[in-house]
Amino acid sequence: MEKENFEIDNPNFCLKFYGGVWMSFLPFIIFIVLIILTTFIGGSISDGALWIPAFLSLLIPLFFAKNKKHYTDVIMKGMASRETITPIVCWIFAGVFSAILKASGLAGAIAGFVTNIGVGNVAFVVITFLSSALFATASGTGFGTIAIGMGVLYPSGLVLGCHSALLAGAIISGAAFGDNLAPISDTTICSATSQGVDVPGVVRSRLKYSLVASIISIIIFIILANILNTPSNISNMNYDYDHSAFFMLIAVILTIISAIKTGNMIFATTIGIITGSIIGVVTHQFSLLQIDPTNINVNSLFLLSGEGLDRSLTGIIYSGLSGMIQVSILALLLFGSIAIMRYGKGDEKLLKKLEGIVKTSIGAEIIISLMVIILSAIMGLNAPAILAVGSSFAKPLSKKYGISSYRTANLLDAQSNTLCYAMPWTPTAIFTIGFASNTTSPLTAIQITPFVIYGYVLLVVMILSIFLKVGQNDGMNKDKRP
Repeated sequence: MEKENFEIDNPNFCLKFYGGVWMSFLPFIIFIVLIILTTFIGGSISDGALWIPAFLSLLIPLFFAKNKKHYTDVIMKGMASRETITPIVCWIFAGVFSAILKASGLAGAIAGFVTNIGVGNVAFVVITFLSSALFATASGTGFGTIAIGMGVLYPSGLVLGCHSALLAGAIISGAAFGDNLAPISDTTICSATSQGVDVPGVVRSRLKYSLVASIISIIIFIILANILNTPSNISNMNYDYDHSAFFMLIAVILTIISAIKTGNMIFATTIGIITGSIIGVVTHQFSLLQIDPTNINVNSLFLLSGEGLDRSLTGIIYSGLSGMIQVSILALLLFGSIAIMRYGKGDEKLLKKLEGIVKTSIGAEIIISLMVIILSAIMGLNAPAILAVGSSFAKPLSKKYGISSYRTANLLDAQSNTLCYAMPWTPTAIFTIGFASNTTSPLTAIQITPFVIYGYVLLVVMILSIFLKVGQNDGMNKDKRP
């Protein structure tokens, strides 16, 4: 085992397949085909409809691997990596915090407040996008933004009559905006460091793309909201709500401040969980503990009920934890597939294949964009795609054709935040539908896909900037690339 692990840790190690390097993409091909069958054609959003395709995508390619032990070790290494465990832990904590927000009645209070002051459901969609964008930019976390947005803004918007998929798309779009622009975002840091440029300079140079894309997105959201939103049953009346639920905003604000100051979502959501639990109990939004209640639907942080072997401990905390099981297991399986592609050198093969067709600076930018879009969309993760393309491929290619390092960093970052946030098989989509599953309007991933407006608009903006040669010389006077 020690010898084999050493081989895998060797930078020159390659997981070999019968059929060649391209077979390292087989897990993704199997997964996408089966996801189409189970979710699109079969119409199922159950755990099995997601887990089984992901599991089979690891199981079947084993028989094409030349060294079966290496294949299984690569899967284990991918699942056990820090980049796998970090988001899963963040999701677990975010799930509990979101469950507390949901149980507090804050969503209904917000819906009632904005209705009573005359904010309609069209404006609320725009507010949802802007709020999500602001939080994501300040905190640097797309998943944290989705957790809070789906916990507070989504149920509030449903009460107002907002189109459910459009509302979820606005939340994800805001998360993508912040992930693209935030100085502390992992994509910003990865794209800047891979090109050897400073983060502040990169952020300043990408403002023109982000702001243009956001303005166009807002216009589209307004148009779609006018078409798709339905009249609310509280739109023409004074909506009564529990004002004490607004105290829960203290927990939200403390969580946001903690995320901005520390950049640590686990710490921030821990603050939110503790303060939210205390506030909820003190304001009687829910109780601390219930033992064998006559009304099983009573909200409580901890609920002990049942008899004999069926006696169980559930409650709000449990609900938050169990709600993250689906996305966590799916992420483990997908990270196994990502490891197979990486150790099978499939990403390197694709990079080299496309590099040979580049002839001009525009061609170089198109190829860099295609690579990071394809890899991030397949993986459902943007930072690993940036790292795969950035230093080994994009950096020398952009230098060869006189493209500034700042421009290259912006291409990597922006393009990795487009389809990665929109494709229905990605952790982002599964994470979002997990929060929507226990609401009055559950969603499927394919329902959300058309409404991640910012991702598509940013993609168009970046493509146009390539052909118009916008930004190719950004920061060229500061470019210290050797």
